[in-house]
Amino acid sequence: MPLVIVRNDITKMTVDAIVNAANESLLGGGGVDGCIHRAAGKGLLEECKTLGGCKTGRAKITGGYNLPAKYVIHTVGPIYKDGKHGEKDLLESCYRESLALAKEHDCETVAFPLISSGVYGYPKDQALKVAIDVISDFLLENDMTVYIIIFDKAAYKISEKLFTDITEYIDDHYVDEHTDYCRESMRLNMPMQSIMAEDMCECKAMAADDDLDSKLKQIDESFSQMLLRKIDEKGMTDAECYKKANIDRKLFSKIRSDVHYKPSKPTAIAFAISLELPLEETEDMLKKAGFALSHSNKFDIIIEYFISKGNYNIFEINEALFAFDQSLLGA
Repeated sequence: MPLVIVRNDITKMTVDAIVNAANESLLGGGGVDGCIHRAAGKGLLEECKTLGGCKTGRAKITGGYNLPAKYVIHTVGPIYKDGKHGEKDLLESCYRESLALAKEHDCETVAFPLISSGVYGYPKDQALKVAIDVISDFLLENDMTVYIIIFDKAAYKISEKLFTDITEYIDDHYVDEHTDYCRESMRLNMPMQSIMAEDMCECKAMAADDDLDSKLKQIDESFSQMLLRKIDEKGMTDAECYKKANIDRKLFSKIRSDVHYKPSKPTAIAFAISLELPLEETEDMLKKAGFALSHSNKFDIIIEYFISKGNYNIFEINEALFAFDQSLLGA
């Protein structure tokens, strides 16, 4: 999955590079900066002394020393004042410069903290949006796996309005998991004539299902075939599709080469989101992979919420899924 939001300690990430939210001296400090310096050991500080500091919005790279990461990319985020002093431009620059350095050093995996969202005071929901926007733009043109590391769930939040809107949508559409049990209990109290009528309908349905010839005639295109057809219909390239779906190239190649490939549900939905399919077509694509959307599943309801709003930004959807402790979309 090219962009992943995870809850972890960035100093324990086994990646090619981790990004340090440093101060201009590059000589260590509090928060993430202090944790990285302590975990890396004295060698990191000695190399940082040779770099001559770093300006806000810029980035410099060193070795990883005692860290599991090969490199540490040091970037200096802006101190947030009121959002009217170029803070957003500087924060965007932090991510762009760090990603450019990672690419220059042939990094395939990079882990970022949420830059400037600690003592520098950048509002966390806005800081996350900047991170998502810059990283997702980069990934549309480059092959790399990027992690956004959230150390503490309490330090992470999407906008209050979005969280409230999704919560209300879930409340309006969520079907309790005991619905089937309640339905059966109600059925037991129905008049005998009603039960017999219901059973007769079910018998007719079963008879239809047993018609093998009818079943064989219903066999149509596979998930892979439908996906490739939709890509052509949308006038997209393969790369445009799998990058928008937050899927790596290797997995897409497997799907393209195997007509009977069965993806996971998050992967199938990710492609539907990438293709910007309406709800009915999304459900059709899911059926090809053996899945369905259900109102007894919060993950499914959140997906339905975004499709109903016409919002097909997979990274924003993943932000919301993460906030509600759900699986993320992609490989």
